[in-house]
Amino acid sequence: MGEEIIVLITTSSREEAATIATALVDEHIAACVNIVPEVRSLFFWEGKTQDALEALLICKSRQPLLEKLIGRVKSLHSYAVPEIIALPIVAGSRDYLDWVRESTNG
Repeated sequence: MGEEIIVLITTSSREEAATIATALVDEHIAACVNIVPEVRSLFFWEGKTQDALEALLICKSRQPLLEKLIGRVKSLHSYAVPEIIALPIVAGSRDYLDWVRESTNG
């Protein structure tokens, strides 16, 4: 496998998730973005444990595009510190991963 990655992003709402996902795909920063409409997140923020319902984006992209992806997400996101975590894809369907590469070459 190569430079393909999965990027996880949480958002405050389904609407915000759709806005970010559309921008990433339209701009060829991500080949595909899945939106999980509701996840319950517990996290420490502003001195206390928070409990929030969020949407989760699962983005398929490439490592060389990560900084551009992070910048674009931050420009659209409502959080001061959005969760943006990249994970390597260690194996997968060669046809699918080729498509990810082709779709993000813009």
